[in-house]
Amino acid sequence: MKGEIRRQRERNNHFEQDISIHIFTVSSAMVGVCLTVIGLIRVVITLGKADTITDDFLAGDALLFLVSCLLSYWALRSRGQRRMHRIESVADAIFIIAMIGMVAICALITYTVSIPGRSAGS
Repeated sequence: MKGEIRRQRERNNHFEQDISIHIFTVSSAMVGVCLTVIGLIRVVITLGKADTITDDFLAGDALLFLVSCLLSYWALRSRGQRRMHRIESVADAIFIIAMIGMVAICALITYTVSIPGRSAGS
């Protein structure tokens, strides 16, 4: 009986670490994606095709992904189960907020680039 409970706890702990690992890797990749898109938007602005503030929003989104990444790393390094769960929950919530922000920013970029008459040269 005690052995079964212990195995169940170990499986749950492994599952929680697996979630933290996924948040950590995807968040760090999304920081890179945000920085790449910021660079591309700056090129578009420099060429005079469009003027937008989405690069500022993307910088904030990149910071949210970075915070999520660092929190998930902290959760992985945490020894206590309760602390790991709390940190992981916060990292997960920030990650979801950043992903929603990324979708909203993509919609804003699409709107800015596709609407005629919004270019800086007009």
